[in-house]
Amino acid sequence: MFTEREGERLPEWLDAVRQDDLPPIHTLAAGIDRDRDAVTAGLTLPWNSGVVEGHVNRIKMLKRQMSSRAGFGLLRKRVLFYS
Repeated sequence: MFTEREGERLPEWLDAVRQDDLPPIHTLAAGIDRDRDAVTAGLTLPWNSGVVEGHVNRIKMLKRQMSSRAGFGLLRKRVLFYS
């Protein structure tokens, strides 16, 4: 379903998960079900936000590294100048 972009199979997968005796997976299925349209689109459409997520991850890492060490000015310079 993930690698073949078969998002239309999501409802049958959710039904199979609900029939299993794994309560933590039931919680996951309930969360997916609340936003089913977005999850189906993510499993079906060829577009993704991987590049943007990579930049967000890098900025968060820089922020964690500089926690309690310097002010916003230095953090801003690191984000803008150290790509």
